[in-house]
Amino acid sequence: MKKFASAAIYALLCAGCATSGQGARSTFQLRPGDLLFQDLDAGPLCDAIETVTLGVDGAKFSHVGMVARVQGAEAIVIEAVGAGVVETPLAEFLARSKDDAGQPKVIVGRTEGDLQQLTPRTIDVARSFLGRPYDSVFAMDNSAFYCSELLWESFRTANSGAPVFDLAPMTFKDPATGETFPAWTAYYAELGAPIPEGAPGLNPGSMSRAPFVRIVHAYGRPAGWTGSVAP
Repeated sequence: MKKFASAAIYALLCAGCATSGQGARSTFQLRPGDLLFQDLDAGPLCDAIETVTLGVDGAKFSHVGMVARVQGAEAIVIEAVGAGVVETPLAEFLARSKDDAGQPKVIVGRTEGDLQQLTPRTIDVARSFLGRPYDSVFAMDNSAFYCSELLWESFRTANSGAPVFDLAPMTFKDPATGETFPAWTAYYAELGAPIPEGAPGLNPGSMSRAPFVRIVHAYGRPAGWTGSVAP
């Protein structure tokens, strides 16, 4: 299985073919459980993540959150960021990064089939983790969470302990040189922790490519995205 780096570090550092037009945006309705895949512009660690991860239709993602509830025209997103597991207003989430047209670099994925039945329980599980700390070392065996790990564990717990999304070995190396990205070397040196090369993990890119996730909306154009939204 192809190696990749965990994609949630944005939170520590900072706190498709066609973009949907205004008319499309006004008619689209988020649902609880929707996954918001985000291309962030947050410095060299996000760049390193996006270099070694592949999102759906080539998109470069470095963060993901899940819609916890929808209140009329407003929505609340649950996510793991530097402050830990928190709930964030949709407008604040979307404002973090914009494409050349000034639109949020976020696309929306929606689970299909039997997984839709898990949505209420998955949200309840995710909300039970509110206040948990951010997982700065990207370990799957502690009580903290990075962004995609939060969703992995929420789906797994809701599914009676059976994983829904796949894990794969992480890598923190530049594929062009085979050497660890300097930004990661400095990051882990500051933490005083070893780089978890080869340890199991997952990232927003791999989650967006899951066969049971359908892209239903694009707020803007993530870097690299060559896809479109099916009607």
